[in-house]
Amino acid sequence: MRWASAKEPARKYLRRFGTRRTVASDVKAGVVLGVESVPDGLAAGVLAGVNPLLGLNAYLVGTVTGALTTGSVFMTVQATGAMSVIVSDVPSARGPQSATVIATLTVLTGVVMLGLGVARLGSLVRFIPSAVLYGFVNGVAINIVLGQLTNFTGFAGVGGNRVTRALDTAAHVTHFNWATVAVGSATIALVFAFEALGVGPLGLVLSVIAGSVLAAAFPADSVATLGDSVDVGRTLPTLVAPSLSAVPALIVPAVSLALVGLVQGAAVSGSIPNPNGRYPDASADFRGQGLANIASGLLRGMPVGGSMSATSLSRSAGARSALAGPVAGAVMVTTVLVCGPLIESVAMPALAGLLILVGVRTLKPHQFRMVWQAGRVQVSVFSVTFALTLTIPLQYAVLSGVGLAIILHVVQQSNRVRIVRWTFETPESRPSESMPPAELVAGDTLVLAPYGTLFFASAQAFRAQLPTPEPLADDAVVVIRLRGTDELGVTFLTMLGDYARELARANATLMVSGVDEDLAAQLVATGLYATIGADNIFRRRNRLGDSVFDALDAIEERRRSG
Repeated sequence: MRWASAKEPARKYLRRFGTRRTVASDVKAGVVLGVESVPDGLAAGVLAGVNPLLGLNAYLVGTVTGALTTGSVFMTVQATGAMSVIVSDVPSARGPQSATVIATLTVLTGVVMLGLGVARLGSLVRFIPSAVLYGFVNGVAINIVLGQLTNFTGFAGVGGNRVTRALDTAAHVTHFNWATVAVGSATIALVFAFEALGVGPLGLVLSVIAGSVLAAAFPADSVATLGDSVDVGRTLPTLVAPSLSAVPALIVPAVSLALVGLVQGAAVSGSIPNPNGRYPDASADFRGQGLANIASGLLRGMPVGGSMSATSLSRSAGARSALAGPVAGAVMVTTVLVCGPLIESVAMPALAGLLILVGVRTLKPHQFRMVWQAGRVQVSVFSVTFALTLTIPLQYAVLSGVGLAIILHVVQQSNRVRIVRWTFETPESRPSESMPPAELVAGDTLVLAPYGTLFFASAQAFRAQLPTPEPLADDAVVVIRLRGTDELGVTFLTMLGDYARELARANATLMVSGVDEDLAAQLVATGLYATIGADNIFRRRNRLGDSVFDALDAIEERRRSG
């Protein structure tokens, strides 16, 4: 019995790789994914501005490890465009120790992802506003295009960021290498032609191959190839050790890479259910992507994350289980071992044309329209994130966008606190709401109900709506309903205490109703219970409004006896 129960987790895990009936479909999907991943992986390295083999290694290791470890059966873990552009903005990634730096950065990214997954913080991604993501993703799309102008034109523009370098390139059209431009343009045209012929995803591979063949027709050395910068050979990734001394300088980009990768992965797992019809656990996906990054970094690969485009390709090609991932990995290994030296002949402008097309198609005009219609706060967050993504290193742009969104959200929520006055025609009637008076006069009885979040930033807005007592507001009472509030910050408690003392100086009284056990304990601990007075604090009752009527009954009783 114990042996059977011990074998059940293994059986459950193996079921992610399908059954005999799904093998044929998964092998077909794996072959398609593997063949297309070779030029895509090399392009990812080009986009990141590093050795293109690092992109290919990331595709190989990430695809296989992700298929084995993520909670999502169908998620394909590869280097994404956004993550590649972030890597390109890390200065040390292109220095003499670039291999060690990339390994350290990738492993560190994996550690952050794995830690969040182990802590079961899969819900963390929902705290990154869509306006930030839209601004970042669309900014990255433009960065992808601008970042490939050198490879596409053969002219290296000068400037402090991609925008200024692009402007400098546009000002030097006469310096373009027109053979290079012809190869890049032909590659883009071929992509459209193969799509029109219904070739499918393999059209991208054929376009790069055809563009590279065209490049060979030009005079020697007139068009740059991968072989000019890297020796591919027939070798597989080897181990590389990360550097602990490089960790401090790489923490910020690693956190940014982790956030971007996890958000992109969450979009995959949140839209594609597992074969059992259930959506995967986001925390399990965090852990899987973390392990994939650690493996990628140790095997000379770039940072990786859940790729929507690769996952969609695999699914459209017929994938029915996670087996498609290992099959794709085997295809990539076979391609490198068999065709390694030929890969060196891939033309750089052909890869640049492919990336430019990817960047243009990544732009989402409907997201611009949606944000524009969502209000000033969303427009501000989107615009700032978008502008920063184009002008500063991306690892800072995404974190700045998140920080700005948090600040604006706090400001917005603090100004949304609204106080209304409750009046009752009869003791059993439902309350009517109206604006509270600006001043509290003698003999008034005001029941005030707040709407919104009562936290430190809203204290000032809350106080501004409370009625100010006249110098002598004898026998006046203000009842503030706090039902549903289980905790108040120090700033808010201080404001409430000051208001109670202000009323007391005018011979008026502050009462609070709907106080639950946690809030009552907080009032006692902070001394506010004594400031307001135990007789002026009314505990929450099960039926709505009962604690308010308790306060009103107490007021009537005091006035009759007084």
